Amino acid sequence: MKRSFLFLQGPSTPFFARLADRLRREGHAVHRINFCAGDALYWGGRRSWWFGHDTSRLREYLDDKYRRYGITDQVLFGDRRPVHRPAVEHGEACGVRTHVFEEGYFRPWWVTLEREGVNGHSLLPRDPDWFREAGARLAETPQAVEFFSPFHTRAIHDVAYHVAGLANPVLFPRYRTHAGVTAPVEYAGYVRRFAWLRAIRRREQRRAREMLASGLPYYLLPLQLNTDAQVRDHSRFGHMGEVIEHVLESFARHAPHDTRILVKNHPLDMGLMNFGRIIGDCERRFDIRGRVDYLEQGDTTAFVSHAHGVVTVNSTVGMIALELGTPTLTLSDPIYNLPGLASQLPLDAFWRNPVPPDQAFFARFRRCVMHATQLNGGFYCSTGIALAVENGARVLGAQRSPLEALA
Repeated sequence: MKRSFLFLQGPSTPFFARLADRLRREGHAVHRINFCAGDALYWGGRRSWWFGHDTSRLREYLDDKYRRYGITDQVLFGDRRPVHRPAVEHGEACGVRTHVFEEGYFRPWWVTLEREGVNGHSLLPRDPDWFREAGARLAETPQAVEFFSPFHTRAIHDVAYHVAGLANPVLFPRYRTHAGVTAPVEYAGYVRRFAWLRAIRRREQRRAREMLASGLPYYLLPLQLNTDAQVRDHSRFGHMGEVIEHVLESFARHAPHDTRILVKNHPLDMGLMNFGRIIGDCERRFDIRGRVDYLEQGDTTAFVSHAHGVVTVNSTVGMIALELGTPTLTLSDPIYNLPGLASQLPLDAFWRNPVPPDQAFFARFRRCVMHATQLNGGFYCSTGIALAVENGARVLGAQRSPLEALA
């Protein structure tokens, strides 16, 4: 059954354009709305519409396109962008199916594709018994085709997207980015931080080895990016500084006195917030000097596997912890916040009762999530994009989503 796809904003790579080309070759109609110069750059010379108005007029604009061009499906990256929220809401009201791409729930060779929403808006059931029953019917997930996606490739795409954005004041004067910081501030932060990381690499490696070799019981708090929509839109915290203060205060009051806590920074943090200073201030205020370790670098998987427990907002590190059998507590409500997987205790009680996840249940949960939402592929390197296009086109062209077929 041939469909009419409307592409909205995608990742700052050629992925959406190549996916659209694939759908056209299969006989589907494809349309595109560009919201900024970066969108236009990565769409290439393909036909498109340019939306130059304020987002308050987007619903009306979409309604016209839906009707005139018989749009059956819309494709977008990230369901929380300001230019996507009206589309998700209005598309549902108009009977248009929404397909949302996002970074993978499992990394590094997977991306997420769900209908109507991802993460906190995922249509995955929140019933543990459903996962146990459905997961028992599924075979093990096939081995992923592995590929190498270097950071510099992603960085080149990002820079190209933002350089194109210099034309926004002329071509798209009303466009406002969803990013929390401007590109110059972001890049300056990365330059400073990566230079600093090179300078302290050996020191951090030594400290990490000493931490793991000490055998001392510790909890792990992996930090997420302040710009992450999972923090901004799917948690009660405004930034990771608030998370650190909340967790360390609870740790000071309720954790066993012979335990420590390791705060591990995100590898792609821009360095715009001084977490070391925040942690030092919390150590003094909560009287836990000598019980907190802060590392900028290190093997997160190794830290998780040796930890007494992991506390996270909604990071994919939580998935790693569950897979390794490490007790995990989430401070929001990600898809893995289920009884039998993540701890359902309050944070204050978790420190003294970190119960490991049910490994058999996690195996079935993982099979369901992989089958229903994950595609082998990536958004940034050529091999990853080719895989994501092949697997994405197959799911987009199906009448039922993998989750609907499973249910």
